[in-house]
Amino acid sequence: MKSELVIRSSNSGIDFALLRDGKLIALNKEVSDNKFSVGDIFLAKTGKVLTGLNASFVNVGFEKDGFLHYHDLGAQLISLQKYINRVSTGKLKEFTLNNFHLEKDIDKNGSIKDVLRSGQNLLVQIVKEPISTKGPRMSSELSIAGRYLVLVPFSDRVSVSQKILNTKEKERLKRLVKSIKPKGFGVIIRTVAENKKVADLDKDLESSLERWVAMSRKIKQAQSQKGPVKVLSELNRASSILRDIFNDSFSGITTNDESLFKEIRQYLQEIAPDKEKIVKLYKNEVPIFEKFGIERQIKTSFGKTVSMSKGAYLVIEHTEALHVIDVNSGNRSNKSSSQANTAYEVNIIAATEIARQLRLRDMGGIIVVDFIDMHTADHRHKLFEHLKEEMSSDRTKHKILPPSKFGLVQITRQRVRPELVIKTKEPNPNTGGEVEAPIVQMEKLELELERLVSKNRSSIKLNVHPFIASYLTKGLLSIQVKWFIKYKKWIKIIPRDAYQYLYFRFYYNGNKKQ
Repeated sequence: MKSELVIRSSNSGIDFALLRDGKLIALNKEVSDNKFSVGDIFLAKTGKVLTGLNASFVNVGFEKDGFLHYHDLGAQLISLQKYINRVSTGKLKEFTLNNFHLEKDIDKNGSIKDVLRSGQNLLVQIVKEPISTKGPRMSSELSIAGRYLVLVPFSDRVSVSQKILNTKEKERLKRLVKSIKPKGFGVIIRTVAENKKVADLDKDLESSLERWVAMSRKIKQAQSQKGPVKVLSELNRASSILRDIFNDSFSGITTNDESLFKEIRQYLQEIAPDKEKIVKLYKNEVPIFEKFGIERQIKTSFGKTVSMSKGAYLVIEHTEALHVIDVNSGNRSNKSSSQANTAYEVNIIAATEIARQLRLRDMGGIIVVDFIDMHTADHRHKLFEHLKEEMSSDRTKHKILPPSKFGLVQITRQRVRPELVIKTKEPNPNTGGEVEAPIVQMEKLELELERLVSKNRSSIKLNVHPFIASYLTKGLLSIQVKWFIKYKKWIKIIPRDAYQYLYFRFYYNGNKKQ
């Protein structure tokens, strides 16, 4: 599979679209005034300590205080507090922890009132962006992520990603990292470090250590400021996305922003010099997302109803903490020998699309999926395994439970930032109000046509609003002509003045279909 990253820069921010074999699988937006990104580190002040919840509020400059639970303090809290104090007072001028004595870990089942007090300076890292009315979720167990390694201060542990399965490779990586890691720091070896040379790992480690030193210098400077101060920013979204997902399958990175183009090329020079040439600067008059077919996919992927092949579709409903996805076969017709096989085939298609939708919309919390009932244990098992396989490439933490006795599949997916919501409806030019975007309606129209052709219907006629009829027949290589080339059937298009803007009906053999 080939991966491609398309980056659109505009006044409102930067949009990142990840395509796999031309299909949109992830969409991220970096808002220009976003002050709280996952990975940012703040020198903040603790607020009210809540003994009953074993937690404390922390002021990081958001309109609502963030929430810090005792279990998110990190075992090395006392060492962290000691470090902040010595750096702030100027007693510690060397920030690599070479000569820093680590203190005893706090009790994992202790009470927050024994280790924190109100108004205390504390380094905290954002682990969940503000969502709805809630402030950011944070941790004082700090980490600095690099391309291959994650640097963990006040630790000595070296751990390896569970996704690296080769035992010999795990041992090799552990041995190499232990030989190069700085004193006072632990290291988590990421999946992409597999088969990398020690020089690559050492360079990545040095880069993260430089960021830690730069952050430490800001701590002393921050003492003169009254409010909380961001002392370490996560990499810009372009670099962080490339850091986390870039691999050999990437065939292209295209952006319409010259400064981003230079920045990405420079970043690739560091992590993958042989891939620098795949970065392109887009200068065409056609909008970049339209050129790559992304705009169309956004319109057809973010509505309440999501169409799939052969007439099947999903209905997605949302509440504050719960998402419900209903799988429907629609008017699907195929050559399956039984209703059970048809249900199984639709569910398999739906599982693939659901895995894509969760990543695309960044849906978090509890997701309940109502698949079409399957009475065969073998089919239920295969569906469960297929869904797990499709979700295996999702980097966000998640858990999938087997189908319940009611046929429901429950998924929990970590929510670290607000769900991506894109409005797909547009003003109705006829009656006011809103209707589905024409591009979504065209998708439904083509799916219905494909179904009719697959059933060998003859003399197919399409009745539509005159505007839509003009759109379908415009030009020498019109959509109508393309249908003829694709299906080897001439679809007669009849304009109807009485029809609403996006209403259509198919007729075949003199019978009305829709």
